[in-house]
Amino acid sequence: MAFTSSPKPKSNASKLKGVRDAALASLGNLIKLLPTGTVFLFQFLNPVLTNNGDCEDLNELLSRLFIYGCGLSCAFSCFTDSYTGSDGLVHYGMATCTGLWPSSASELIDLSKYKLRVGDFVHALISTAVFMVSTMLDRTSIRCFYSSSFEKEHEALLKVLPPLIGAISSAVFAVFPSKRHGIGYPFSIYESDDDVASKEVE
Repeated sequence: MAFTSSPKPKSNASKLKGVRDAALASLGNLIKLLPTGTVFLFQFLNPVLTNNGDCEDLNELLSRLFIYGCGLSCAFSCFTDSYTGSDGLVHYGMATCTGLWPSSASELIDLSKYKLRVGDFVHALISTAVFMVSTMLDRTSIRCFYSSSFEKEHEALLKVLPPLIGAISSAVFAVFPSKRHGIGYPFSIYESDDDVASKEVE
């Protein structure tokens, strides 16, 4: 008679690791919505500021200020855009009610099409929300701001939050598509109508 052993139940640590990995995997696509420089800066400096999660009061304060600053950076980037100027260089500016500012080397470009839109404010809100969710799933941040039992007590939240934010973000970007290529975002490889027009004039 052959004996088969029943599979061993997964430990709590293994379950938490699985939850964290699934959450981070779901969040991976969302991070693409954020400016790359801000994400890199957070991943590089946050472990230093939080002392790898072993926070004193000063570490916690500095980390909170840093996270708020990165959140503001994500929002600010949604109000910036870029264009190829008459000098052939890429120029960045901030969207205003009339166009981009500053507007150097823009004699042949219609900057009025870069003016502020309702979608810019929506994208800023979503980008900030995505960044804040990413900080909640960062291990050093969790260890710094919350108790050691946070992951176990909020296992369902860590599972649901990234897909939920992803669904909301997808719906919002479908309604308010963004054509901006601001600071921290890759510049479009396609030529805009203004770029083509400026070359024809030349």
